[in-house]
Amino acid sequence: MKIVLLVLLEQYADWEVAYISTAVHMLGQGRFEIKTVSLTDAPVRSIGGIQTVPDYTVDSAPKDYEALLLIGGMRWREESAQSVVPLVTHCLQNRKLLGGICDAAAFLSAIGVLNTVKHTGNRLSALEEWTGTKYRGAANFQARQAVCDKNIVTANGSAPLEFAGAVLSALHVAEETMIEDWYVLHKLGYYNTSAHNRFVKMMEE
Repeated sequence: MKIVLLVLLEQYADWEVAYISTAVHMLGQGRFEIKTVSLTDAPVRSIGGIQTVPDYTVDSAPKDYEALLLIGGMRWREESAQSVVPLVTHCLQNRKLLGGICDAAAFLSAIGVLNTVKHTGNRLSALEEWTGTKYRGAANFQARQAVCDKNIVTANGSAPLEFAGAVLSALHVAEETMIEDWYVLHKLGYYNTSAHNRFVKMMEE
């Protein structure tokens, strides 16, 4: 079983985690498992009030995994978030897929991770203005919903679908045509019949 780790802090953005977690399970067809990580083992509550009991703390997270995905929220600018840095360092050193969306992407920029890779975020100024930032990557910033470069996926907070699609492709969770049909179905709606019919047929095979 291949593990995908989702890092959730208190007041995490639940809409940013929903698509990627369900798509990994659905399209991965049992080959991938989602596990959650937080600063402690205490339950964390999303912006929408959903309570999640993390599977691991930052100290007990497994070393064998396929991806480390940092989910945005309201607490990434707090000092306590620095406890996530060792996880990010391990991920990079072991060439695992690293992802960050919304303020979690800004967190990655602030610790210097995005300086030499193409990336995006909520806006360039949000990356540059972070207090104590190590960000020097403005030349690599792209005003796009999601960007994948050098095994690092970034996205802004309005792009949970694009973030999920980029992660699914980078992890080869399913055939690219299935990932594309999944994306189109959720982006354009149920009545885009060609994408819907192909997606249903592939899931039934």
